[in-house]
Amino acid sequence: MSSAAPTDAPDPQSPQRAAFRALRHHNFRLFTVGQSLSLIGTWMQSVAVGWLVYRMTDSAFLLGLVSFVGQAPGFFITPFAGVLADRLNKRRIIIVAQALMMLQAVILSVLVLTGHVTIIWIICLMAVLGALSGFEIPARQSFLIEMVSDRDDLPNAIALNSSMFNGARLVGPAIAGFAIAAVGEGWVILGNAISYVFVIASLFLMRVAPQPQGSARGEVLRTLQAGFRYAYDFIPIRAILMLVTVVALAGVPFTVLLPIVAREVLHGDARTLGFLMSATGLGALSGALFLATRTTVVGLGRLIAVAAAVFGASLIALSLSHTLWISLICLTLAGFGMMLQMASCNTILQTLVDDDKRGRVMSMYSMSYIGMAPLGSLLQGAAAAKIGVAWTLAIGGVITIAVGILFGVRLPALRLVVWPIYRRLGILPEVAAGIDAATTGARNDASTG
Repeated sequence: MSSAAPTDAPDPQSPQRAAFRALRHHNFRLFTVGQSLSLIGTWMQSVAVGWLVYRMTDSAFLLGLVSFVGQAPGFFITPFAGVLADRLNKRRIIIVAQALMMLQAVILSVLVLTGHVTIIWIICLMAVLGALSGFEIPARQSFLIEMVSDRDDLPNAIALNSSMFNGARLVGPAIAGFAIAAVGEGWVILGNAISYVFVIASLFLMRVAPQPQGSARGEVLRTLQAGFRYAYDFIPIRAILMLVTVVALAGVPFTVLLPIVAREVLHGDARTLGFLMSATGLGALSGALFLATRTTVVGLGRLIAVAAAVFGASLIALSLSHTLWISLICLTLAGFGMMLQMASCNTILQTLVDDDKRGRVMSMYSMSYIGMAPLGSLLQGAAAAKIGVAWTLAIGGVITIAVGILFGVRLPALRLVVWPIYRRLGILPEVAAGIDAATTGARNDASTG
């Protein structure tokens, strides 16, 4: 499958400019600055909560359970949130959700700093965070096209958005590892609460043109059903969502096991965990920047299959490692493969989907990616408690490789469906011309035969 990644004809002699072309949009620049600072805080809290839970309980299962409840509500909420995103003002949804997330972080930090935190409190507050994320993510994903008015810049904006997320994943855990050792988990979580101010301010400062009301009217369940039917009947979207679902279930939850790897396998502390998380972020950031610098749209589907295989192989290698530097290399490659695969899938979905169904389809992407990850976290936490962290990582890697191979086998059939759509949208005219020539040639051969 080729990428649905049109460009705005960047200067071929300036790949650096092409890599950041979406930043020419005022609203996207504001969002990039505010969200980058907020995401650093988010990753700091993620490390702090994981370390806090494992320090309090010494339980791999509870570590997986906390990760599960922190994301599982989104699986049930995101479909309805997608309907709301197609009907309501997306920016307002994001602002309200971000403000409530800030309140959640304040409450959790106060409980930790005052010594009143318990595992039950952590589970409940992480469930609240998961529910809020379920409302916020579809609106934020579909709001991207309003921040980037030129559709040709949308794929670059998606890649830069992924770069921002993973740049924070690189910086946040490294800061958190040292901060936890210096001042404790509570102050790190409070820092995350403060970081929400930046993204909320950026949203208020945007100049957003009034958008037409979404056409997703009528009964909510019927509207939701129509969105699911659209995604299921559209074979490329269905194939991508199935791939994302399996990888999110079997591969992505490896991060929940990193506190165990840091302490039990590598015999380290919170700083070791910070290094491991940062290595994953470094690889993911590299993958996102690689996508941002792409000036050709050919071969993105093949890249998805290869990236899934790299991701899976890296997890298998990590399962065999007992040395910090080898583990860091494995995690860097794992982050690279994971990001290439997920961001490429996001790019194709964003460009193929009809605008009036964007919120619902992106909610399905969130269900497949973020919604399946908590179930995977729960299963991997339970598996690690039974068969050990090494076998758990290895099995996840094997499944990820297998689904990548299966997607690669299906690529020729998927291209036949996607390319005519690209031709209709004015994307890849040279590929469309090639299809016409090949089709004409085939017909001529058939008539002469």
